[in-house]
Amino acid sequence: RGTALQPLFKMSYSCSKVGDPHPGQPFKGGNFCAFLPDNQEGLKTAKLLKKAFERGLTFQIKSCNGEERVTWGFIPHKTSRDGGKARNGYPDALYLHEVSTVL
Repeated sequence: RGTALQPLFKMSYSCSKVGDPHPGQPFKGGNFCAFLPDNQEGLKTAKLLKKAFERGLTFQIKSCNGEERVTWGFIPHKTSRDGGKARNGYPDALYLHEVSTVL
């Protein structure tokens, strides 16, 4: 099977919290897409990624040119359907194992 779009995250403007670079300051959100294989292992990984999201582990706030913005956190995500590992895409035979280890 090919890859299927598995979650689409949308983060809007909000205020940062304690532990972020500048607590209480507004930050800019964005749309974030991640791709997973349409198979049992991909579904299992999607469930783990959902738990990580619910626990606030998926994204972080970084300061960029004086503006606070949401970026991907330390959990690796495939943001492209192709291009291989070098471009955060597929094929990447080790990705599901690597992300499961991180999660």
